[in-house]
Amino acid sequence: MKIDSKEIDDFLVTLLNSVGESLRGDSIKKKSIDTKKNRNDLVTNFDKKTEKFVNGEIKRAYPDATIVSEEGYGDMVKDMSGLVFFVDPIDGTMNFVKREDDFASMIGVYIDGTPLVGAIINVMDNEIYHGGKELGLFINDKRIDKPKNLSLVEGLVDVSAPMALANRFDVQNVIKKSSGFRVYGSAGIIFGHLLTGKEVMYMSYLAPWDLAAGRVLCEAAGMSVVSIDDAPINMLESQVVIAGTQKVVSEALETVKTR
Repeated sequence: MKIDSKEIDDFLVTLLNSVGESLRGDSIKKKSIDTKKNRNDLVTNFDKKTEKFVNGEIKRAYPDATIVSEEGYGDMVKDMSGLVFFVDPIDGTMNFVKREDDFASMIGVYIDGTPLVGAIINVMDNEIYHGGKELGLFINDKRIDKPKNLSLVEGLVDVSAPMALANRFDVQNVIKKSSGFRVYGSAGIIFGHLLTGKEVMYMSYLAPWDLAAGRVLCEAAGMSVVSIDDAPINMLESQVVIAGTQKVVSEALETVKTR
């Protein structure tokens, strides 16, 4: 299969521009809201509508590709062979519902298990972070530099609120070594912060669609993305992930407790 990463990148940017335009209007509309795993795990009619649209466009452009997506409109993907798209239609649905801000839409693309191209739109700011190792990194049409390889003491960290409150993996000791602690409620928003050096680490329990695009972009930026026990990332499973500068991830792995 001949794969043109620039062609896929252009396709993702065009697609997420359409998604962003739609969601900016949807954000202020009345929403039909359901819960999934718990009362804080929300899904709306707009999550479902967006995923159906995105998956349909992917299948039209890349009919041989398979799709892993959050709301159940993708394929039953059992391995990473071939071209695989990961789709998160609205990342930060609670923010979308409660704040009408700080939410994203994300698409990550892998070829035979290797990260290829990623794209994340910060919907309300109308900024698309996109690219890959072959292409470099961009915000909309502007190429951006890789962030500095800062250490833990030099930067802010983001840890999921439940993980921080429960001090899972002794993560509060990681937080204490940093410059400060932030919570945003959207992996897509946080990945944008990592890419632009606003924060130096993100630690959370992430599903494949939460992680896929951000992993592509962070690795293209020279950052590390690892599981909590430093095992290889399995893109078809949910897992606790640490993403950040190489220095910070190394420090965090020395600090966290996995048993």
